[in-house]
Amino acid sequence: MSHSPVTSQWIDVDGPDGRFDAYLARPPAGRGPGLLLLQEIFGINEHIRGVADQYALDGFVVLAPDLFWRQGHRIALGYEGADRERANALKNALAPEQTWRDLKASLSTLRARPEHSGRTGALGYCLGGRLAFNAAASLGIDAAVAYYGGGIQDQLALAEQIRCPVQFHYGELDAHIPPTAVEAVRQAMADTDAEVHVYPGAGHGFNCWARAGYHPASAALAHGRTLAFLATLF
Repeated sequence: MSHSPVTSQWIDVDGPDGRFDAYLARPPAGRGPGLLLLQEIFGINEHIRGVADQYALDGFVVLAPDLFWRQGHRIALGYEGADRERANALKNALAPEQTWRDLKASLSTLRARPEHSGRTGALGYCLGGRLAFNAAASLGIDAAVAYYGGGIQDQLALAEQIRCPVQFHYGELDAHIPPTAVEAVRQAMADTDAEVHVYPGAGHGFNCWARAGYHPASAALAHGRTLAFLATLF
């Protein structure tokens, strides 16, 4: 049985509020540009770890910080029932200022890794998509990708602060992000280096193979577009 050429492990991040875990995935070549992977409300679960490994296989050094560390150790949840209820409670308990300090510490840790070469981007899903947009405005990263980032439409005043390319992915049938929200993002980013992609027939979470709403054709197309976009980091 063959083994993955990607190597992964949990590492420590020393932040101003304490030490917390992050999942690190290294590319087969051993070195590459950095990619800060930002979680959904379900924690650093199997899907997020799988995405980290996927992009490591594509050549990136990927770091996924555990943003729920104050509430539990390496929380990893499913998508229905009690797990979904707990995920929403965890999201609601996040303090933006604390999360921001965690992101800054995680980015510093990623850039200091000996495997890191080239530049650094951020990639996020749902909650993480909004955080990737925030990072583009305030963290000095080189590119950002936001998959179905909830709430971005309420933070569009940040658009004028963004100096890096940003790519957005939305499902046409997303019950959480209406077409009016997508259009507001498109308009706010019209004069910036931004791409907005909408996937027909896809709903929220379409990239996640573990969710009922998984839409493989859209996920494959979005992955290809994301790779083409992030290739500028090399």
